[in-house]
Amino acid sequence: MKKIVKTLDIGEVVKLVGLPPSTLRYYEEKGLIRSLGRTGLRRYFDERVVEKLEFIAMGQLAGFTLEEIASMFASDGRLQVNRKFLLEKSTRIERDIKQLEAVQNTIQHVAKCSAPDHLACPKFQRLLKLAVKKQIRSRKKRT
Repeated sequence: MKKIVKTLDIGEVVKLVGLPPSTLRYYEEKGLIRSLGRTGLRRYFDERVVEKLEFIAMGQLAGFTLEEIASMFASDGRLQVNRKFLLEKSTRIERDIKQLEAVQNTIQHVAKCSAPDHLACPKFQRLLKLAVKKQIRSRKKRT
């Protein structure tokens, strides 16, 4: 027995996910989603496109490029996640969070520091030196 697939026109998809039609057309051009066909100028999609668009949105929120997200789908459109790649991405996100927390702490210190000259503040001087060391280490890792 064949499963009946519900179809949605592009307008319905737009309403369900909140993306403009131009984004859906762009994703289709990039191979991230596929329409089932057209009636006149209206594209029609399998109802599962909504889950796929939600996954794409989550991937973008996590910092994945559209190419990286596209690589997570098999040729038939099913999700095929590379767990090793995800773990590497998770490690990079964790590193970025630590770096952003350090930046946030520095900014908070500068905002709250009572020193009349921030460059004369010993704690600020330590934070500046630490930032330079981290930047140098980061550059060395990239080369």
